[in-house]
Amino acid sequence: QVQLVESGGGLVQAGRSLRLSCAASGSILKLNRMGWFRQAPGKQRELIADITNGGSTNYADSVKGRFTISRDNPKNTVYLQMNSLKPEDTAVYYCNARVIGFALAEYEYWGQGTQVTVSS
Repeated sequence: QVQLVESGGGLVQAGRSLRLSCAASGSILKLNRMGWFRQAPGKQRELIADITNGGSTNYADSVKGRFTISRDNPKNTVYLQMNSLKPEDTAVYYCNARVIGFALAEYEYWGQGTQVTVSS
C-alpha cells in the first residue's frame, strides 16, 4: 500500500502565497508522474499541475505563471508553490501519484485533500 500525506493548506488573503507538500510512503519501487488536482464546491476535480520523475511539468492555464510544481525524488515528495492567490483558487487540493510497486504494476493513488481558502 501507498499513502500520500498532504500539508500546507489554510486560509490566506488574496495576493499572498501558500506552499503545499505531499509525501508518499509505503510499498514504492518507483514514483512516476505526480500531480495536484483541485475541486471547488459544485465543480469537477481538475488537474492544475503535474510533473514527471524527470522534472517535466505541465500546468493548467488558470495557474500558469502563478503556481510552481516541484519534487524531491529522494524524499518522495511533491510541492506546489502557489503565489498571487485569488479567491477563485479556493478549493480542496488533492495530491495524485502514479506508483510502481513491488508487483511491477502501476497504480494511481490520491491524498486525503487539503483545504485552501483565499479571502478577498
